[in-house]
Amino acid sequence: MLRFSKKHNYQGLLICVEGIDGSGKTTQLELLYSWLKSKGLDVILTQWNSSELISNTTKKAKKKNLLSGRTFSLLHAVDFADRLERTIKPALKAGFIVLADRYVYTAFARDVARDVDPQWVRNMYGFAIKPDMTFYFDVSPKKSLERICSNRQPKFYEAGMDMKLSNNPYKSYVLFQNRIVEQYNEMVEEYDLIKVDALESIHSKQKFIRQKVVELLAQHKIKIEV
Repeated sequence: MLRFSKKHNYQGLLICVEGIDGSGKTTQLELLYSWLKSKGLDVILTQWNSSELISNTTKKAKKKNLLSGRTFSLLHAVDFADRLERTIKPALKAGFIVLADRYVYTAFARDVARDVDPQWVRNMYGFAIKPDMTFYFDVSPKKSLERICSNRQPKFYEAGMDMKLSNNPYKSYVLFQNRIVEQYNEMVEEYDLIKVDALESIHSKQKFIRQKVVELLAQHKIKIEV
């Protein structure tokens, strides 16, 4: 974990958002992306579990419900390593602002919620680059479920059905996501995550995020106005 605990020396900046599904983090990151682009800054978006190398394998395994906690963890670690080397690092070296929709904290939260050893997971991601800033969107599992169900049903692994917490997918979702939220709350202090109230309006959340990002950019001699 030594490398992950140190600040990187790349010219660019790495800004991440974290939180359970339905927290609104993706919407906020897309708004931030558009705003930074409008300011003439070089910026890219990257998403969790999106590597072309491994994402299809993960999807197939999910469909067949074949993933154990450790298998889940290993597949996502391979996916992350590929994106880190192919997308994140080159962009940071080129001076881009990289906006990551989920980062290693997702693995720290989800895998431990699946009873994988916390230190084992953290050691596996020891090669990761430490973000310059990470926002954690705090929302209750019940509110998360309510938002998700307005469009779709919770998915098998999303609901933690593999954990056999309940035969009811909705109850299982709340129980499993509660486990994940507990891990996130412990990481707020451990990794200096900036907590965002997911129940605030879209406008107020974006205003808060932009102000924090402006302060970060100022530290790197990049001046823009909110």
